[in-house]
Amino acid sequence: MAATPASASDENLDLDPAFALHRGGKIEIRSTVPVRDADDLALAYTPGVARVCTAIADNPALADEYTWVPNVVAVVTDGTAVLGLGDIGPSAAMPVMEGKALLFKEFANVDAVPLCLDCTDVDALVETVVRLAPSFGGVNLEDISAPRCFEIEERLRGLLDIPVFHDDQHGTAIVALAALQNAARLTGRPLGDLRAVVAGAGASGVAVTRILLEAGIGDIAVSDSKGLIYEGREGLNQVKQLLAKDTNRAGRTGSTEDALEGADVFVGLSGSTVSEAAIASMAPESIVFALSNPTPEVHPDVAAKHAGVVATGRSDFPNQINNVLAFPGVFRGAIDVRATAITENMKVAAANALAGVVGDDLSATYVVPSPFDARVAPAVAAAVSAQARADGVARR
Repeated sequence: MAATPASASDENLDLDPAFALHRGGKIEIRSTVPVRDADDLALAYTPGVARVCTAIADNPALADEYTWVPNVVAVVTDGTAVLGLGDIGPSAAMPVMEGKALLFKEFANVDAVPLCLDCTDVDALVETVVRLAPSFGGVNLEDISAPRCFEIEERLRGLLDIPVFHDDQHGTAIVALAALQNAARLTGRPLGDLRAVVAGAGASGVAVTRILLEAGIGDIAVSDSKGLIYEGREGLNQVKQLLAKDTNRAGRTGSTEDALEGADVFVGLSGSTVSEAAIASMAPESIVFALSNPTPEVHPDVAAKHAGVVATGRSDFPNQINNVLAFPGVFRGAIDVRATAITENMKVAAANALAGVVGDDLSATYVVPSPFDARVAPAVAAAVSAQARADGVARR
């Protein structure tokens, strides 16, 4: 079906400041060299460009020095899981991808190009990204529905020698770990002594669980819409089967709220609700990250009656778990050393650096820094670069 053409009445949309800001898009490409006369043109394009092309053909590594490719990230989506809006398709996803590209540039001076692909088949999507990859220094996967997103990322990581990062998974996980590290420090407990419950076994829930396991969480149980995930539960897909193997050592069954009794940590990534009584049943000085947007699993004011630390995904409450704290610095650090991949250690290093920015200013309402703290992206980038070298995935 053809798109409905814009009409004069559509201009009324600009009365909404969000529409006014988006008119014409939020990003553009600018030249970095002047083209003032014929000499400039001859160097920037033909015939001068041919000498550079020939040199790269003879030595492809020169593309890292004489093109923009290493500093450009592809922001790739199929529009199937956008922001909590769901499967709205590639065209409707473009404002979000433009926004992502804007944030890359503003926070870490990384150029990014939004690519909204009109395909949802896993094979087709992977093949498309692989064919586009020579134009980019990294791939940021965005808003692709689970469980497809896990296979897509895994396959691209195996096929490409540039960083591939699914931000819905790993950006959320990095920031959540940083916040939990500081919350645990504030309440005087090591991560290894904490029992956590994660509500949600989608992209972000799985990634948060994995990074907390990597960081040494004491125990962690994950729930989905059918209750707690445990070994032997029927109907689990492959991703959840692996979760069942690696989590819930106590073998708990039942609901999320059942598991919260006596738990130290709740991480909500499910879009569901949790009662005040369940939060009240948690251990003293509990840590509640109710991260679903726009409606947290439990209202933060209610959670604060019982918890020592409360975080949300919203900007109008303290302790916002915001992916922009992670992905710009992660890619900046990986690009700076021409990393071939983003390893698990690099993600943990990013979380450690992010937690460290808070420093001695730590409080119950300040366990993660503001996205506008100018220290964030450089600290994360430096930690990621150093870890890339330590892990042997840096090319310089």
